[in-house]
Amino acid sequence: MPPSSGRSGGTKPGRRNRRRGRRLKTVDETSAGGLVLDSARAEAAIIGRLDRKGRLLWSLPKGHIEAGETAEQTAVREVAEETGIESRVLRPLGSIDYWFVAEDRRVHKTVHHFLLEALGGELSDEDVEVTEVAWVPLGELDELLAYADERRLVRRAVELLAAQPRPELAGGVDQEFG
Repeated sequence: MPPSSGRSGGTKPGRRNRRRGRRLKTVDETSAGGLVLDSARAEAAIIGRLDRKGRLLWSLPKGHIEAGETAEQTAVREVAEETGIESRVLRPLGSIDYWFVAEDRRVHKTVHHFLLEALGGELSDEDVEVTEVAWVPLGELDELLAYADERRLVRRAVELLAAQPRPELAGGVDQEFG
């Protein structure tokens, strides 16, 4: 007879059920935001938030779609709330979706991103969810942004701008990515 492993039941090592039969409620959440550009300087406004370990993670501004809002309206509102910059949507960039667990819920989140043009305002980190805001040259975003999916969206935006440049947005893009 083989020696006992000390485990009861069929649980495999490293796969113990921590919730012991408790199922997490699954919810869907939808947000919008994007890449807001200052065309004169070929820079983008990004936000920094502290993670649970106290690290500053840079990302694109975004937030929940409110009742009655379109994704485009949310993107403009969230950019203003999180960065202080007034903007307008130029075009869709794409969507990112991912899963996470929070407050005993399993969340499936979809974030719609847009390319936005800065119209005015001053950088501000007044939003309680934001630790820092900054204008960053487009060429530095790939190194700064914390999330690979956002870095891919920025690269796509740069390709779109280079392929169909608008004179007021293309100047710095050509110089940065030539």
